[in-house]
Amino acid sequence: MKNVILVNELDVEVGTSEKMRAHQEGLLHRAFSIFIFNSKNELLIQQRANEKYHSGGLWTNTCCSHPQPEMDLVDFAKQRLFEEMGLKVDELIVKNHFIYKAEFPNGLVEYELDYILLGQSDLDPILNPEEAQQFKWISLTDLKAQMEVHPQQFTFWLHEIFKRGMM
Repeated sequence: MKNVILVNELDVEVGTSEKMRAHQEGLLHRAFSIFIFNSKNELLIQQRANEKYHSGGLWTNTCCSHPQPEMDLVDFAKQRLFEEMGLKVDELIVKNHFIYKAEFPNGLVEYELDYILLGQSDLDPILNPEEAQQFKWISLTDLKAQMEVHPQQFTFWLHEIFKRGMM
């Protein structure tokens, strides 16, 4: 059973919860979104596996997850990047964080304090099929254009990150 770290709006830890319970009850919890760029300044995006508990089949940033209790945010993010995308990076930099809330058709709620982490790699990922089914490298200009033309093909949080000018 995977737990998430519950926080208040000031990012003060207030406890933990089983991940699915937090999403069923809409409890505010800590999350992270990793953005990996290559030397051409293209972003690595992934199409989430269709079987994901929400937003399956949608395109999103390189990797998303929830830090674990008692673990450093960046260290765990590097671990998840490797588990999900088969990528190792020397460094992930915390750029910013924000809070968002989204309700999904299946009744689950994402209410997250989401840290944006940046990294660099020129390697193509080796996808974990339970997490992602496709990937592509794309310029931010082209990604924004695609998100405007086909908004339904991208995750809610990716739209939020761009809408808030965080990327």
